[in-house]
Amino acid sequence: MKADLKGKKLLITGASRGIGRAIALRAARDGAAVAVVAKTTRGHTKLPGTIHETAAAVEAAGGRAVAIQADLRDADQIERAVKTAAESLGGLDVVVNNASALSLTGTRETTLKVYDRMFDINARGSWYTTKCALDHLSASDNPHVLNLAPPLNFRPEWFAGHAAYSLAKYSMGVWVLGMSAEFAEEGIAFNALWPKTTIATAAVRNLLGGEPMVQRSRHPEIVADAAHAILCRDARSCTGNFFLDEEVLRQEGITDFDHYAVNPHAELHPDLYVDP
Repeated sequence: MKADLKGKKLLITGASRGIGRAIALRAARDGAAVAVVAKTTRGHTKLPGTIHETAAAVEAAGGRAVAIQADLRDADQIERAVKTAAESLGGLDVVVNNASALSLTGTRETTLKVYDRMFDINARGSWYTTKCALDHLSASDNPHVLNLAPPLNFRPEWFAGHAAYSLAKYSMGVWVLGMSAEFAEEGIAFNALWPKTTIATAAVRNLLGGEPMVQRSRHPEIVADAAHAILCRDARSCTGNFFLDEEVLRQEGITDFDHYAVNPHAELHPDLYVDP
């Protein structure tokens, strides 16, 4: 894949670990500048990774970084994060809305506190981060917003067991659908990216099946490589898409995915919202 994110300025939410961190490091290898935005400043045994560790890794990989602590449930903190990122990096070319809250619980089991957390981070947080960044993106020669959101697949099975989470997550896809049309004339690209299989992140390890599920997953680098390919495309011609990571990489001519698997001999587990 052509490495042309050199000099680009990215703001990535949820970048202290997992997919967000992997996207930051992939951009850094091109020489990009990255605003690492997340809540975590201290490591945890079950949630390794902090904004400062990711920022240090970005710079070690050849990029430039600024670590910004922000809780996306707080509008003031979002405003400050975007302002600090643009001032520190000298503008913004890319926003990656990766931060997310997860609870695969049914209606009876989902508390209002958990419901509010998912909607405040997934739906409201991604919308407001994008809104605050629009003027900076408009000044870019190839502006992209990439939401880590699933295809808008409204089969009942994807809602029956966890309707609140599904709607909160699908909201990020609705922003792609609406904003790609709303800002088409301005040339700002809005796309969604989702993994075809489960990804070996803390969420999978701690909430979605533990080590057995991790063994059936792929590393976050497959999503990062797909994100890189999307962000390198022309914003005016690549917008309004709901991409799966493997499909993007196949478009780039990649056909061997074994090195992305945690265990190349295990049967991969499809991710939520991906039809078999």
